Amino acid sequence: MTDTETKPDTEIKQIEWTLHSTHPERVEKVRAALSEVIDPEIGLNIIQLGLIRNVEIENDMGRVKMILTTPFCPYGPAMIEMTKAKAMEGLDMPVNIEMGMDMWDFSLMEDPSAMDWGMYT
Repeated sequence: MTDTETKPDTEIKQIEWTLHSTHPERVEKVRAALSEVIDPEIGLNIIQLGLIRNVEIENDMGRVKMILTTPFCPYGPAMIEMTKAKAMEGLDMPVNIEMGMDMWDFSLMEDPSAMDWGMYT
């Protein structure tokens, strides 16, 4: 493998939200705002971790579907509130946060190599 080739398991896979097709001009600003929300235990942002499963606008209201890394995350309530605030900032409108029931694992990350600490191989 040459230096310019990328391993398939370390590819960055940007999650496509409904917003990408309905309001593509808003995606960059929302991603930037949501990237400011950091999981304090892991040290990565919620975009990198793949915790934001969908963003859409319906009837002038933002809807963000997110999950947490664990169901009983002690920082969950604070992360949800910060996500709501940053989504409102990025979309420039009121936002509802919907919690998904999907179980988080490393495969949901946009860039799995971000956690390459040698502990999970």
